[in-house]
Amino acid sequence: MNAPFSDEQLQALNAVKLDDKYDLAAGRAWLSGIHALVRLPMNQRVRDQGDGFNTAGFISGYRGSPLGGLDQNLWKAAAHLKEHHVVFQPGVNEDLAATSIWGSQQVNMFEGAKYDGVFGLWYGKGPGVDRCGDVFKHANAAGTSPLGGVLVVAGDDHSAKSSTLPHQSDHILKACGIPVLFPSSVQEILDYGVLGWAMSRYAGLWVGMKCITDIVEVSASVDVDPDRVKVNVPTDFVLPEGGLNIRLGDTPLAQEARLLDQKLYAALAFARANGLNRQLWAVPDQQARFGIITSGKAYLDTTQALLDLGLTTEVCQQIGLRLFKVGMVWPLESTGLLSFAENLDEILVVEEKRQMLEYQVKEELFSWIGRGKKIPRVVGKFDDKDGGEWAVPQSPWLLPAHYEFSPAMVARAIATRLLRLELPAAVRAGIEARMAFIEARQLELARPRVVAERKPWFCSGCPHNTSTRVPEGSRAMAGIGCHYMALWMDRSTHVFTQMGGEGAPWIGQAPFTTENHVFVNLGDGTYFHSGLLAIRAAVTAKVNITYKILFNDAVAMTGGQPVDGQITVPMMAAQVLAEGVHRLIVVTDEPEKYAHMEGLPAGVPVVHRDELDCVQKELRE
Repeated sequence: MNAPFSDEQLQALNAVKLDDKYDLAAGRAWLSGIHALVRLPMNQRVRDQGDGFNTAGFISGYRGSPLGGLDQNLWKAAAHLKEHHVVFQPGVNEDLAATSIWGSQQVNMFEGAKYDGVFGLWYGKGPGVDRCGDVFKHANAAGTSPLGGVLVVAGDDHSAKSSTLPHQSDHILKACGIPVLFPSSVQEILDYGVLGWAMSRYAGLWVGMKCITDIVEVSASVDVDPDRVKVNVPTDFVLPEGGLNIRLGDTPLAQEARLLDQKLYAALAFARANGLNRQLWAVPDQQARFGIITSGKAYLDTTQALLDLGLTTEVCQQIGLRLFKVGMVWPLESTGLLSFAENLDEILVVEEKRQMLEYQVKEELFSWIGRGKKIPRVVGKFDDKDGGEWAVPQSPWLLPAHYEFSPAMVARAIATRLLRLELPAAVRAGIEARMAFIEARQLELARPRVVAERKPWFCSGCPHNTSTRVPEGSRAMAGIGCHYMALWMDRSTHVFTQMGGEGAPWIGQAPFTTENHVFVNLGDGTYFHSGLLAIRAAVTAKVNITYKILFNDAVAMTGGQPVDGQITVPMMAAQVLAEGVHRLIVVTDEPEKYAHMEGLPAGVPVVHRDELDCVQKELRE
């Protein structure tokens, strides 16, 4: 009987190490999307060295799903990062992290720079992108250094699997003038990252890279060769004298003119030169009829949907179906798009969440009016059978903007549009049969089943399972953190805020109600991130509110990371008293620990957790 592996294969398998994902110089390694983001700056350093440049990397941001484990993996890879001159400094919060990234682009404007440039990587989840709008606008207008560049890695949770709201960062980044790349695989995280930094250097822009749960939290075998991607410098765009990069003495109006008149067009030229948007198979103009435009995770849903409908590449070519994959979703490069649209009868835009591509496609095709060109019908979110986009009851959703897509949903949309066209009988019959199977399977999956619902709860032994309880007759407000779970527990906790706004809603309620007091839960990680400002606001407004600062000495919700700085109970006690808080009590399971603790302000009582109900009643009054 033959052995399953040859000696050569066994030797290769035995040589595999867990650290291959970081120290393998070339070849294939097994990486998650998070690992790819850790590997990416190392690859950039190697590429720069090969080009004769001595650069360094700087990473800063703030944790949150789907990038909740990025900081932990960066810490684990500290030796590899140091070897490649990459510094990781987590931010106290997202906007301060972004401001420090901005600073990395200013290094070479002053004496003393140790490197030819510093390439920066900011990371954060969707709410962090929202929070950073002011920094992003300023830093993007200022620009990047010629051998630096900045990647903005936005972790979007489209289906709110671990967020208080679904997030789509494309529109925020667009509002800040930041181009948006949207990888659809772990390999593309590495590839687009290299292209993103190169674009950032060339165009003087910060460049966004949208990483959603379904892409960044999966693993795959990928090519880790730093030189895998060949960067092409545009030949059809002339950079102005002095380039487009950051400079001293710049003025706001000069920055605006450079951004809108030149930088974004330089980014479009870069996307064009490097094939970020491409048609996946050729269909001659005389045969082309139907086109699909898609990007990111929706591209994966689309390719699976085509296979589920029996529409292989060969069948698509036979019926005149083109597929266009967009790597840079904003701004949309028009040359490739218009070439793709030639002679089509219809274009279906498949994109999750609110329209980003669809509106740009329609705007570009609008330029064909009056030129004698055949203008294809464009549909996306809405079926155009009976009405316009906003006539929702008459014009039903084709690909809804809420939640997320599945291949079955995309297959239904493709079939709905294709079956209105003249098709070969065998193709039509095949699509109808496969759609019948898909619909039957969806109905079966949708059948009601008896299931036991198990909602998340505090970990066994967590003190805050007790801390979040309130006395009878009181209510509490929640915020961001594990204590958010109190909203569905039987402990009179209602409503919540964004991170750092805990308790502030009471400032807008107190003057208008006979209710005279509320409790609010605030995690120590959030306190350090931005929550202290909410306490300051409550003191300033002179409202009667009791903050319960839930001290874990760790950011429990995202993996138990340490708080990004020094934080102790005595420090927090001194801070809140200095802010003007009238009464402070420390509640703990181990009061004896505080008997001789240095730094605890004089007169602060320390009581056992058994007395929590009495303490809360006292503070309430």
